[in-house]
Amino acid sequence: MFNPTLDAQLVGSVISDFRKRRGITQEVLSGLADIGRTHLSAIERGERKPTLETLYRIAMALDVKMSDIVCEIEARMR
Repeated sequence: MFNPTLDAQLVGSVISDFRKRRGITQEVLSGLADIGRTHLSAIERGERKPTLETLYRIAMALDVKMSDIVCEIEARMR
């Protein structure tokens, strides 16, 4: 039986790459997204998966569409 899962490290890597492209620190992004820096750090390291709400906040703070992040995750899954 096929059991699809989403790789937390891949998600975190994509978010980290978007953040670095914007040239901002975890501290700044977490403040803009109104999430804890340690929470963001855990997401970027692949220790936690963001909820849709958290992903939306991160995307808005990065000034990108949430779908851009999801599309990048999907592209790297192939």
